[in-house]
Amino acid sequence: MKFDKPILKATFLKRYKRFFVDAQLPDGITVTAHCPNTGSMKGLLVEGADMYLTHHNDPKRKLQYTTEVIFTPTSPVGINTSRPNKLVAEAITNGTIAELQGYETIKPEVKYGTNSRIDLLLTAPNKPDCYVEVKNTTMAEGHTAMFPDAVTERGRKHLNELAEMVKQGHRAVMVFLTQRMDCTTFTPADNIDPAYGETLRHVLNAGVEAICYDCTINEKEITTRNKLEIKL
Repeated sequence: MKFDKPILKATFLKRYKRFFVDAQLPDGITVTAHCPNTGSMKGLLVEGADMYLTHHNDPKRKLQYTTEVIFTPTSPVGINTSRPNKLVAEAITNGTIAELQGYETIKPEVKYGTNSRIDLLLTAPNKPDCYVEVKNTTMAEGHTAMFPDAVTERGRKHLNELAEMVKQGHRAVMVFLTQRMDCTTFTPADNIDPAYGETLRHVLNAGVEAICYDCTINEKEITTRNKLEIKL
């Protein structure tokens, strides 16, 4: 997935009120950028870290900049949570995610469950519908990607709704998209939200599937890359 706006290099200064980031451009000017990420971004918010921003020259926007990528010592990390659904849909279409091949249509944001929308619904004649939930995964310890980076009741709700889809005869898949390049395995972050890890293990035993892929990230694009081993 190519960036739809030119990338600007910047330096991270601080994050506040969850959706605001102050960053310094190479010319020394400090700008406030929208941060489309509701997570804690644990391990990423280091003052002085390199960043990528996109600039939106739109007078209707309150903030003209959007945070896209922040750099750790071992990898760039994609922090824009509006990207993962599109990245996974693209990776299904081009065959990168082998587990989700054989479907004719991909529909985003379809209503299901209890006041929820599934990220991607895959359909094909003579096959059960496939409900795909995507979680942007940015936290890592060593070479292990971890989710969630904060307690998430909403995330547990999504897992239980996937299990209900399986009970109704459909297929349900949880995709942890790791927007970084330095991980080889994935595990639930039991130290942060043990209830999420417990629920994940429960729904996997009930027939929900889980897969994890990482990404390559550069100044031009983010691309889904390799499958990571899930360790429970």
